[in-house]
Amino acid sequence: MNPTMVAIRAGVARTWIELRQSFTNATDLINLFFFPILILIALYFMRDGSFHQTGLKLGALALPGVLGSMIVFNGLYGIANYLVLDREDGTLLRAKATPNGMVAFFISKIGVSAGLVLVQIAFLLVGGGMIVGGLSIDGIGHWLTLVWVVLLGLLAVLPLGAVLGAILEGPRATFFLTMPLMGLVAISGIYYPITALPGWVQGLAQVFPMYWVGLGMRSALLPTDTSAIEIDQSWRHLETASVLGAWTLVGLLIAPTVLRRMARHESGSKVATRREKAMQSAY
Repeated sequence: MNPTMVAIRAGVARTWIELRQSFTNATDLINLFFFPILILIALYFMRDGSFHQTGLKLGALALPGVLGSMIVFNGLYGIANYLVLDREDGTLLRAKATPNGMVAFFISKIGVSAGLVLVQIAFLLVGGGMIVGGLSIDGIGHWLTLVWVVLLGLLAVLPLGAVLGAILEGPRATFFLTMPLMGLVAISGIYYPITALPGWVQGLAQVFPMYWVGLGMRSALLPTDTSAIEIDQSWRHLETASVLGAWTLVGLLIAPTVLRRMARHESGSKVATRREKAMQSAY
């Protein structure tokens, strides 16, 4: 069998193994559902509120933004944390020593991160839909939009998370991702119409995936006439697919190169040094 196909099969098998471990580990389950449960509690208290005179419920308006931000945040953070931790404990070094091991490693991290995010989205979508109502996903068109926005959104951010995980030095460094991401949230309009912001801010926000994921989720979950509060009074599906597709292409082209370069610089002595520093900081 082709070595690349062997690596792909190994990556898929490893994905299922790691997902099973996550769903049978109490700590992992708490980490997985803690934030979504807090979101459902917040939506419960928002369930009777409405947005000005539109008649739209606040919870229904908030839910697409929450789901979109979860795709971006958890997609980036999840795989970045995996890579940083696996580099720390030597898992990456073992993958490097296996023929085509880096291919399998990359596939498994993409698969595990995507799988966990999809579970969170499904949990929030079902729970949030029952709590707030007002969603518009009863037609096949809305369901199809939901599927392609979620999948393309994940494909756009997961390779970027892999690049960040390969660049960042140590688990503490991932904390510094919070500040630029919060800045993107502030200008992205993922929780509110971006048309309320200055024109130059709107242009800047549309460069990044976060705005388009939020727009796509709103188009999938809200009534069609809600697009009146968006730019050009349209859901702009073609532009959404184009921008997210471009980020996906760029990420998939860059991530393997960055990961290979990171793996080339890994050695047993570096892993031992990091472990020694970790032990010293624990005391």
